[in-house]
Amino acid sequence: MDAPTSLTAMGADALSLLDWRRTIADLYAEIRATADKGAAWRVWRDTRARLFREHPQSPVPSDERAGYTGPHLFDYDPAWCLTGSVEPVAPVRLEVATSNVETMAFTRFGVARFACAGVDLALELYWLEGYGGGLFLPFADATSGHETYGAGRYLLDTVKGADLGQQGGHLVMDFNFAYQPSCAYDPGWTCPLAPPANRLAVPVRAGERVAQS
Repeated sequence: MDAPTSLTAMGADALSLLDWRRTIADLYAEIRATADKGAAWRVWRDTRARLFREHPQSPVPSDERAGYTGPHLFDYDPAWCLTGSVEPVAPVRLEVATSNVETMAFTRFGVARFACAGVDLALELYWLEGYGGGLFLPFADATSGHETYGAGRYLLDTVKGADLGQQGGHLVMDFNFAYQPSCAYDPGWTCPLAPPANRLAVPVRAGERVAQS
């Protein structure tokens, strides 16, 4: 492939990635602005289904997109529409394992504390190192490896636009919007995994799940 063609392809790929991120950022802005979170979740579900089937940046392999029927989700459960109080902790730099041999650098800066069905829970909060940074909240739970992707799911990833906002000084943690990383669809993607500290002992049957057999 000659250089001009290669550069043209690179430019087209960059613009399609920009379009994907813009669409996701607009989607989450709509979620934050919508009081009826069940309705916002349905928009999120339908928009992502369309992107996964049609967008060139879809994590679904290109030869599978036309017949793809996901992403597969648990039913919306208001019990998992939560907020968390953020407890600052001394910053610690971590090299977080990914889906391949690489690691990614994050700084742990806080702990989000919340409760569901009377059970007190906590998840560490991470800040992506590098230009601009961003809040990253991965987690695994008792469904991981069975009903959901074994390496965990993401709830927040603000550098990618996945930002549910704040409410009354608390972090919005609506697990109905939890989603699987791109590597759950194609191992060619590199995705940071949920660290051991963010593995919940309870099942979180909300958000994205693996396809039912």
